[in-house]
Amino acid sequence: MKVTIYTDGAASGNPGPGGYGVVLESSAGHKKELSGGFRRTTNNRMELLAAIVGLKELKSTNVSVTVVSDSKYVVDAINKGWLSSWVKKGFKDKKNPDLWKKMLPLLEKYKPTFKWVKGHNDHPQNERCDFLAVQASKGDSLPADKGYEG
Repeated sequence: MKVTIYTDGAASGNPGPGGYGVVLESSAGHKKELSGGFRRTTNNRMELLAAIVGLKELKSTNVSVTVVSDSKYVVDAINKGWLSSWVKKGFKDKKNPDLWKKMLPLLEKYKPTFKWVKGHNDHPQNERCDFLAVQASKGDSLPADKGYEG
């Protein structure tokens, strides 16, 4: 079975209120949407968290997984090998090490392919993820992003 995880993150103010949106679609026709928000965070944290949340939602390792994101930060970090270099250097002077450390076992477990798409370019699932992320960022009782490095 194939699963495609579409992701997006948003933050107003960067740092500011932010959220993530995820749309999971399987080749079996299943679809699921997820979102969440924080009162003070950054866009890159939400982009990365969206991918983590989507991967954590998977129930089986016997799937072919593609993560589709409009975040060069997330996609290039993995596809261009930056993440491996950051790990070797202990994430020295890198932002969001807490989230990258959560991503590492998910990459090992699912071995996903990461694909970049241009944001705000009429890609239906990316537009839906953006909508979910922005809506989540507007919640009245958003929690603090405890990992945010202000």
